[in-house]
Amino acid sequence: MTRSHLAVWGDPIAHSRSPQLHGAAYRALGLDWEYTRRRVDEVAFGDALASLDDSWRGLSLTMPLKEQAHRAAVVRDRHADLTGAVNTLLLADGPQGFNTDVGGIVDALGEDGIADVESIRILGAGATAASALVAVAEMGARRVDVRARRPRRAEGLMGLAVRLGLTGSVQTFDAPVEPVDLTIATLPGGTSLDEAVVEPLVEDGGVLFDVAYAPWPSVLAARWPGRSISGLGMLLHQAVRQIRIFHHGDQDRVLPDEEIMVEAMREVLRS
Repeated sequence: MTRSHLAVWGDPIAHSRSPQLHGAAYRALGLDWEYTRRRVDEVAFGDALASLDDSWRGLSLTMPLKEQAHRAAVVRDRHADLTGAVNTLLLADGPQGFNTDVGGIVDALGEDGIADVESIRILGAGATAASALVAVAEMGARRVDVRARRPRRAEGLMGLAVRLGLTGSVQTFDAPVEPVDLTIATLPGGTSLDEAVVEPLVEDGGVLFDVAYAPWPSVLAARWPGRSISGLGMLLHQAVRQIRIFHHGDQDRVLPDEEIMVEAMREVLRS
């Protein structure tokens, strides 16, 4: 049986632009693959995964399923092991778990001229925050300031930071700030922060990279006095890496005619 079915799962999922991106990519590559979306929550994930037959090639996973996908994977790549999060499952001979968010962040920042950073601030403590931490460590960061509503939830992030050779701390959003080169906001789209919280964060926060892209500008980006970058670049580049995995199992190996594929995906984002 030909493995031609793919989908993105998460909750909520109606806002996802992944079906448009992947659809444009597969048309450009001449692949007769179907990519859909499905609302799946944490409780339903196990049964939903077990119900898939041999026509399924892979899955993209978004909030809140990245930790569940990590547990479901038989083998995982290095970024998935480091972060404890899987956003891509290759279902043949597996499932095999991958994290393309790390590379997607590095690629998106590089495209915007940010190739190295020394100090960063991460807002949030979930799976995407862990991916952001690994990404900036690979870009040369040495100091990290993590902000979370419940700092205890971010203790695992600081353990990861130590493994990666970073120093830093976990604090509440309204704690005093020090200047950083880059702020990465990993909060869900539409998150509203109190004015008293936003005010110190926008001062000396460097460039803002907000993984949210709908609505844009985000609440934080609308207040940012300097340069702000939306999560559309990350969405694009993590999807490119997913498509490489679905095609040949390696997120770092460039596809034939990939430039044509990426331009078709960019056109979707512009529309």
